[in-house]
Amino acid sequence: MIPSSVTLRQLRYFDALAHHAHFGRAAAACAVSQPALSMQIKELEESLGATLVERGGRSVRLTRFGEEASLRVRDILRSVDELAELARASRDRISGRLRVGMIPTIAPYLLPRVVAVITRQHPQVEIDVREATTSRLVEELAEGRLDTAVVALPVSEPWLTEVALFTEAFLLVRPVEDEGKPVPDGETLRDMRLLLLEEGHCFRNQALSFCNVPSSSPRKALDANSFSTLVQMVRAGMGVTLIPEMAVAVETGAGSVSVVRFRDPQPSRTIGMVWRRTSPLAAQLLQLTGLIGRPVRQEDRAPA
Repeated sequence: MIPSSVTLRQLRYFDALAHHAHFGRAAAACAVSQPALSMQIKELEESLGATLVERGGRSVRLTRFGEEASLRVRDILRSVDELAELARASRDRISGRLRVGMIPTIAPYLLPRVVAVITRQHPQVEIDVREATTSRLVEELAEGRLDTAVVALPVSEPWLTEVALFTEAFLLVRPVEDEGKPVPDGETLRDMRLLLLEEGHCFRNQALSFCNVPSSSPRKALDANSFSTLVQMVRAGMGVTLIPEMAVAVETGAGSVSVVRFRDPQPSRTIGMVWRRTSPLAAQLLQLTGLIGRPVRQEDRAPA
């Protein structure tokens, strides 16, 4: 039984500390000062009569009791969050805080439209956005830190519901001097200096798949952490790259590069929403899929 003096705030602070393994980062994640978080952790230890963390150095190490407690605390907080979700699900309209995750190759381009559409249709919703790689978002969905995530499908986790929103093509970005040259296919592209995102981005593997190159194959080309950097590298004559259609207007609007479609069958990806099958918000999230997918389908297509 949890002592009556233990508060949910203390449990959330401890959960953040266990997650980040650093007082400063945990405090930042909880939007409090480091001394305030440290004091709450100390009071939690006093209430429990046991030490949760080993203090000293830059990092934080959980004690054996702390490791066991962190699992129980996570379950407690997940249950509390699901209770709040259940209350929201009992209403006809979505309201309150909606925690949405997006991968970095989607967020800069889709997020403004998603927020505009949801807030227009559901003004009572407060949207919290988390940008991270697919693996990290899936982990946070499992931990109950997110309500839903917008990612490239499939994720193929049996405990997740996946709903496709739309499919978009990959376009080739090459130096402006190459304008008018034949469009390479995947096999030809494999022999060119192909600039890609860093490892950890699913878009990287999708681009390599189009070229029939195993993701584990060694590469000599430079990699980048954003489409913006990739396009700048193309402008500098360092190679060619692939970007998704939703990024074309933002990343190539300044010109100085050639943007062209591949011949059919074009490389593409399917964007979708995922959430826990057990989420009390499942029905409401399913309603949102139509709102989120609609703006993209109405956008002007990139040039052929």
